[in-house]
Amino acid sequence: MMEIDLEKAAAKITEKVKELCKNKHQATVLVVGSHGYGLVQRAVLGSVSDYCAHHAHCSVMIVKKLKT
Repeated sequence: MMEIDLEKAAAKITEKVKELCKNKHQATVLVVGSHGYGLVQRAVLGSVSDYCAHHAHCSVMIVKKLKT
């Protein structure tokens, strides 16, 4: 059986996202979504998933938004 503790944080790269990546919550994986922005949008807005992938103290799973 798998034990799961979820914390949902809807934000741009804010203090909450930085806190989740910096703190060690004994998590084995951090799951973040990806909007699939283009290069220009990503350069202007930044990328939460990229930030998390480089700063989290656990594995990061990036889930791509489904095309509708």
